[in-house]
Amino acid sequence: MMRAVVLTPSFGRHSDAPDRLAEDLGLTLERRTEGHPKSAADVVAAIGDAPAVIVGLDEISADVLAACPNLRVVAKHGVGVDNIDLGAAAAAGVSVVNTPGANAGAVADLTLGLILMGARRIREAEDSLRAGRWEVFLGTELSGKQLGILGFGRIGRAVADRARAFGMRICAYDPFVPAEVIEQAGARPADLDTVVATSDVLSLHLPGGDGVLLGAAQIDAMPRGAALVNAARGGLVDEHALAAALTTGRLAFAALDAFEVEPPPADHPLLGAPNLIATPHVGAFSDVANATMGTMVVEDVVRVLDGREPAHPVRPAR
Repeated sequence: MMRAVVLTPSFGRHSDAPDRLAEDLGLTLERRTEGHPKSAADVVAAIGDAPAVIVGLDEISADVLAACPNLRVVAKHGVGVDNIDLGAAAAAGVSVVNTPGANAGAVADLTLGLILMGARRIREAEDSLRAGRWEVFLGTELSGKQLGILGFGRIGRAVADRARAFGMRICAYDPFVPAEVIEQAGARPADLDTVVATSDVLSLHLPGGDGVLLGAAQIDAMPRGAALVNAARGGLVDEHALAAALTTGRLAFAALDAFEVEPPPADHPLLGAPNLIATPHVGAFSDVANATMGTMVVEDVVRVLDGREPAHPVRPAR
């Protein structure tokens, strides 16, 4: 009997398609979603002798892999795998799979929503109206402005497509994407410093795990009155430097769907900074993305347990 332990509560939360597909393919799902994300010890207890696990942000360390000798596949319900020790998984003969592209449209939609919300000062206007005032808030039009995209994978390209419909010029940096690919997608390739220093709006779509990308120096190099949007990983941005830039008015606004620590503490300096738009890491949470991510992991779990190659393997960098 094929079975998989589900650790992430987001699996199939908004669609029954993953459960129906699992039933059709003969995969039994056992939900152990309480206390998510789980520590290594809790992950071991939850997995037991199961051959497959579907995870969100749960810790899959070398110790977890060593303690679960029956495990054959770790399926990430999402894209980022920084919570999974890929080297240890490969050494243990455990396949790791994820869902590339499944949430690209959802995150891109949210990114444009955050940009529009900040540029047109929508939250300020609504708060004013609800407070009984009828005030005029001068906004900024997107047409003709430069959107700098850091990370030009599926999500970055989807953001570019949407922003282009608003008349924005696109400049992009991605150390893993060739310049000609960026050009073919209708964007101007440039190095990190150039994109940061010349963009009216800077949007982050790179994976985390390699430290801070935008520190105090990079934030200070942004044009005065520019905006920063981060719907990727919180650790990419020096949050204290960003709070300072908002407090001094150097940046027009920042919109964050990700924080270094989630949820951020109530006394976090960013939460008290002016012109901050914040959402609780909801970028991937759309009806379509939820159904697609769930069915993709079910299909790949079954492939691995059947002895076949997964469609979306994740391997350690060489």
